Amino acid sequence: MADTFRITLAQLNPAVGDLAANAAQAKDAWNQGRLAGAGLVALPEMFITGYQIQDLVRKHAFVTDAMARIEALAADCADGPALAIGGPLYQDGKLYNAYHICESGRVVARVLKHKLPNTDVFDEVRLYSEGPINGPVRIGPLRIGMPICEDAWSGDVAEAQAESGAEILLVPNGSPYHRDKHDERLSHMVARVVETGLPLLYLNMIGGQDDQVFDGGSFGLNPGGKLAFQCADFIPDVTHVDLEQGTEGWRIVDGPVSPRPSSLEQDYHAMQLGLRDYLAKTGFSKVVLGLSGGVDSAIVAVIAADALGPENVRCVMLPSKYTSQPSLDDAADLAGRVGTRLDSLPISGPVDAVSATLAPLFEGRAPDLTEENMQSRLRGVLLMALSNKFGEMLLTTGNKSEVAVGYSTIYGDMAGGYNPIKDLYKTRVFDICRWRNENHRDWMKGPAGEVIPPQIITKPPTAELREDQKDEDSLPPYPVLDRILTMLVDEDASVADVVATGIDRETVKRIEHLVYISEYKRYQAAPGARLSKRSFWLDRRYPIANRWRDTS
Repeated sequence: MADTFRITLAQLNPAVGDLAANAAQAKDAWNQGRLAGAGLVALPEMFITGYQIQDLVRKHAFVTDAMARIEALAADCADGPALAIGGPLYQDGKLYNAYHICESGRVVARVLKHKLPNTDVFDEVRLYSEGPINGPVRIGPLRIGMPICEDAWSGDVAEAQAESGAEILLVPNGSPYHRDKHDERLSHMVARVVETGLPLLYLNMIGGQDDQVFDGGSFGLNPGGKLAFQCADFIPDVTHVDLEQGTEGWRIVDGPVSPRPSSLEQDYHAMQLGLRDYLAKTGFSKVVLGLSGGVDSAIVAVIAADALGPENVRCVMLPSKYTSQPSLDDAADLAGRVGTRLDSLPISGPVDAVSATLAPLFEGRAPDLTEENMQSRLRGVLLMALSNKFGEMLLTTGNKSEVAVGYSTIYGDMAGGYNPIKDLYKTRVFDICRWRNENHRDWMKGPAGEVIPPQIITKPPTAELREDQKDEDSLPPYPVLDRILTMLVDEDASVADVVATGIDRETVKRIEHLVYISEYKRYQAAPGARLSKRSFWLDRRYPIANRWRDTS
């Protein structure tokens, strides 16, 4: 009879800084593994602290507390399977990102992360010391190589572990989502399997942390790159993986393969989970948002309902003299379909009062953008008052196209604590709306069906801050604008590159100018779920004062 070994993989959702709760999750997963006859229970990278913890890890008291929690967890999990859990290690005056292996009541081994990422949202080089390449760790009958996250994205660490006698690779990760990230991970892990000839277990965490969302999707690969099992995306999962030893070595026994959701569903789930966890982890359970009758606030209301339940979402219409009756009707229609509360706070009176106050100083000057922004800022004042009074986090509703070109009012419609669609270009907002109308999933708390009235999706976008205003009065059509922005922002293309696609240079230069002069607004913008590889904040860091322009 072939030798067998069971490993329990815990694809779970830690909360940054909640060491006790994270340890409790680990203990619960360990209990599930013990009852299932596992020899090892594995949790993701830096699980005890949550991830990413950024400069919090520089607090020596925090690191000391985290290390003590792991020692206590080891003692608490003495009678049963080994436990592997990520957490910091301070040793010999150096700080490491480490993977702690606990057995028989104590920490018996520590694997130190060797490759420290310093790209995209990661800045580990300034926080941690580089660890040596560790050999495999023996647990039961297995010698397990444990390359931590980035260590498995190039060949040298896994190759060294294989040469040192590893019989299987276990890769613990804190790998955040961006569009098509799973395919990227899978490609790298297949390469490691092909290079080493070893089976590989890829374990990722889930959950939202500030702007980042961890999407899980843990999987196993057998030699040759064959997929043995795959966990669901964005869903907590404790799965028991069996390994069998045959004449050619250890192999993963085939298990369920969760289907991969479409790109639109992945984005939507990331926004829903990111919002849900941001609220839960900052102490909020309810939200408020301004509902304009437009597509952006409509999709934010639906995301909020799916994340929290419609009963925890307050929508507010704030009509001015420029607000059309169709906008009022569309907002009411959406709130009725979704099941949220809808309040109305007309701003005509406050606008008149502020206008009268400013009239002596504005005398002789024609109305301009100032008066438009005044309306938006008064709406922000009223919405923040509701947020303060009722303990409801105010959501902002600006899409990535608007965020990029500054088509938003600082201290007005930018006021708020979180923006679910911050990294979603306007054209993709429309696509997401159509997808949500046609799809419903078990993880959505909002109703199924056509929750967004079709006329909201099809009508021309407008801010309604002056008579007959349309977004395209001052911006190119959104398909054109989004193509320009995708190239300039996401792809770092030159002006000449964009012009070569057939867009006139004057338009491209005007959009480039708007992107650069709006940098100061983005520094003060609410966080939002990262969906792309070039989201605003950690992915793209530009100076506010910047006179360079592309003359190509």
